[in-house]
Amino acid sequence: MKKYAFLLLFLLLQGLYLQSNAQKSSIPPLGVCTSFENDSLLKAAGFSYIEESARKILAPSMPDSAFKIQLARIRKMKLKLETCNVFLPGTIRLIGKEADEKVILGYVDSVMQRAKIVGIKIIVFGSAGSRKLLEGQDPVQSKKELIAISRKMAEVAKKYDRIIAMESLNTSEDNFMNSLQIVTDVAQQVNHPNFRLTVDLYHMKKEGEDPADILKAAPYLVHCHIAEKEGRRAPGTSKEDFKPYFAAMKKANYKGRIMIESGWKNMAEESRPAFLYLTEQLNEVYK
Repeated sequence: MKKYAFLLLFLLLQGLYLQSNAQKSSIPPLGVCTSFENDSLLKAAGFSYIEESARKILAPSMPDSAFKIQLARIRKMKLKLETCNVFLPGTIRLIGKEADEKVILGYVDSVMQRAKIVGIKIIVFGSAGSRKLLEGQDPVQSKKELIAISRKMAEVAKKYDRIIAMESLNTSEDNFMNSLQIVTDVAQQVNHPNFRLTVDLYHMKKEGEDPADILKAAPYLVHCHIAEKEGRRAPGTSKEDFKPYFAAMKKANYKGRIMIESGWKNMAEESRPAFLYLTEQLNEVYK
């Protein structure tokens, strides 16, 4: 019992020390991609933000009555909810003969309209089902089509003062946009202030990408996702080192949020250690 009490006291003091340092060094604020129903739990763990699924809280198919009920719950949250992932359903194709511009832009308009009502500022654009290459599709032509429709989606986002932040996915999830270098090139060619990038450190680690690639993406970075490469677990589970990536982000003058997008075996037990682990690594870099 004494041993358990001592451990709790140690974690409390360590947390207070790290949070104090975090405030002094202005490290990026931390959050978790999860249901807004985990708000109180993650607030107690020390996090500042929750990132929800766009298809869950902004979907055009949701009746207005249900949207209003959900909105009332979101407005009572203790944590900030300003970003969403899971943008487009796989049934909406962006490239190839299946792509229907009217359907695409209609969907994006409805999502952005609701995003503005909720206060969602950034929507992460992974959506492998919408953008991956189907059998026989030419990568060069498909990239041109993706850039063209992305520019039009950015115009819709601009109408509502929101930002679409494209992310790369590893090759087990996406056979097309699977490196930070590739999506940086797309962002350069889209060349629109409402089309920016999310750097996902889990996908970078999976693809063995050089942290220096973050510097090349620097002008476009507005958001960050993170998880350990091993099993896509929360930071600290296997004590993976993120400091080379954080050093590149600091050098890139990154000022956005860092959101954990991982699996959890027990969020109630794992979230506080994950917060402390990330805070410690960030403090070492940002000191």
